[in-house]
Order: sequence, then structure tokens, then C-alpha cells
Amino acid sequence: MTTINGLPAHALLVHFIVVLAPLTAVLAIACAVWRPARQRLVWLVFTLSIVTSVLTPITTQAGEWLEHRSGRSPLLHAHTELGDTMIYFSLSLVLAALLLAVVHIRETRGQSMNAVALWAVAIVVIIASVATTVQVYRIGDSGAKSVWAQDADGQAP
Repeated sequence: MTTINGLPAHALLVHFIVVLAPLTAVLAIACAVWRPARQRLVWLVFTLSIVTSVLTPITTQAGEWLEHRSGRSPLLHAHTELGDTMIYFSLSLVLAALLLAVVHIRETRGQSMNAVALWAVAIVVIIASVATTVQVYRIGDSGAKSVWAQDADGQAP
């Protein structure tokens, strides 16, 4: 997918990632530390993590197409390199959501997990969620700089 209604697809698809990844991360943390949230939101978190992981390579591919059309600059190269790492963070959210689903299924079947296992899951979820959110920020910041940064003379890089 390269364009949507005549616009570069990357410019549109990236907004899904910018919203869905941090939203999924926040909901995953809530599910990890608060059982009532897990009971209500675990399947939403799992679904959002899958959607994010599916959209990530599509968005990256659209970005690479746009990069080839607009020419390379050091800032754009840095952005594309960071963007290529996003799939690992998206997949870490899927893993975190899967762990939450396992905890939820065990709880609904009356097979409670000990406190150490629950804390271990919570720590994994929190690390994956924070790392994903930070990476989305880093990628977005580098993308904004590659588009909007100007040197001291007012010239685009």
C-alpha cells in the first residue's frame, strides 16, 4: 500500500500506530496491575496488540516507499532505521497481551496464580508497554524532525 486517496499511505497509517500502541500499552498495564480491568479489557488489549502488530509492517513498508520517492537525508535515514525496530516492540505487546490472557483464563477457571507469577507477568507487561511507548515517541520525533527540521539559514535539510 503506497497511497490512500492520493496521499502517501505512511502519513495516514502512522497515526494508527501513534494512537494504538500507547493506548494498548496503557490498557495492558491497567490489566496487569488491576484484576477488574483484566476481567473486562483483556480481550480488547489482545485484539489491539494484534492490530498494532499487523499495521506496523504495513506502515513501515509505506514509509520506505515514501523515503525512496522523497530522497534520503541523514534525518530521514535515522527515522527509517528507528521505524524498522517498531515491529519488535509491537510483537512485545502481543506477548504481553498473551501473558495477560493466560492469567485471565487461569483465573476464570479457578486456577489462581501465585503472587510471584502475577508480579512477574506485571513486570513483563510494564516493561514491554513502557518500551513500546518510548519507541513510538522516538520514532515519531525523528520523523517530525526529518520533515520539519530547518537549519540556521531556514533551509530544510
